[in-house]
Amino acid sequence: MSLQGKRILLGVTGGIAAYKVCELLRLLVKAGADVEVMMTKAAAQFVGPLTFETLSGKPVAEDMWDPKMRLPHISLRKNKDLIVVAPATANIIAKAANGIADDLVSSTLLARECPLMLCPAMNVQMWRNPATVRNVRTLKGDGVLFSGPEAGNQACGDVGEGRLREPAQILEDVEAFFTPSILSGKKVLMTAGPTFEPFDPVRGITNGSSGRQAAAIAAAAIRAGAEVTIVSGPVCVSYPDKAAVIPVRQAQEMFEAVKKELAEHTPDTFIGVAAVGDWRPVEYSESKLKKEKGQDTLTIKLIKNPDILSYVGHSGLCSAVIGFAAETDNLAENARKKLDSKAADMIVVNPASAIGSTQNQASFVTKNGIEAKELSSKAELAEEIIEALADLLKKRVI
Repeated sequence: MSLQGKRILLGVTGGIAAYKVCELLRLLVKAGADVEVMMTKAAAQFVGPLTFETLSGKPVAEDMWDPKMRLPHISLRKNKDLIVVAPATANIIAKAANGIADDLVSSTLLARECPLMLCPAMNVQMWRNPATVRNVRTLKGDGVLFSGPEAGNQACGDVGEGRLREPAQILEDVEAFFTPSILSGKKVLMTAGPTFEPFDPVRGITNGSSGRQAAAIAAAAIRAGAEVTIVSGPVCVSYPDKAAVIPVRQAQEMFEAVKKELAEHTPDTFIGVAAVGDWRPVEYSESKLKKEKGQDTLTIKLIKNPDILSYVGHSGLCSAVIGFAAETDNLAENARKKLDSKAADMIVVNPASAIGSTQNQASFVTKNGIEAKELSSKAELAEEIIEALADLLKKRVI
């Protein structure tokens, strides 16, 4: 998602995790955000202001008494869409919860007119302390947003909750804040990646699906407010933290997992992104099939796999069903046939060459016709798919 034109004030406070905020700033700027930075004096002990000034392209505010700025705690908070504080120490959380304004950052938070997102980072015992728990509860009650913290190894040697979220994860939360909640309250069930149909313990039939498009769609759906479950074949990509992921290997396993999710969790939408193998070997050898002397060919008998998209489409259990088709020729014609035979609401058809790539040039095929999309990143296409899904669901309500 683009943050083009979004005005963000980034507050940096004094914690060891301050070094990670350099990467967060870089990601925000790369996404198109207009970012200003303010720091506490303690933060400057960990990372110098020149680093943030270089990354943002703007002067960094450090002092309430900066002669170059008139009332900096007032001027900084004006015309901002969001204030993000990272790392948010126990100290700044306590100040924000209790209205204390004794430095530039805390004074600016008290004077703010826009939403606030805090990204906590502190020792696990500080995070668990009843005072911090009360302060966080107070701030959440005031509508303050929180990104994290995460659990894991800490700089002090302790293990537990209190780590700053990774910059890319905080970016996702910022993007979600700016994304209209067009799928709020909706449950989305997805399939993703390839399937692997083994014929011996070492080898099998699979395809080059990377799972990138599914990961992008899941992220876009989560930003739009949906609850996402992904039934995924073997992939190397990372799915969004907020998605529930059910790992599978074979098409039959994927089919059973989808049926279970349909029965137990009644999703509103099904998006079949997975490149599911149409066939699987009839026989499986418990030992590796060896090449025999003089053997030039190997015959493997195949049997049809269950058609997951068709099952979901004809079940009538989902309000909207979206399928994918990777074709080498007659893209529109083949997509229309798939739309009808699978009882789907939309087919996203793309050239087979898109499998495994970072870009895609797709067309949306519905009963109303075909809409060709320009070549774009898979993340950009994912946004368009989610917008189309929201329209489909809206029509169902009407």
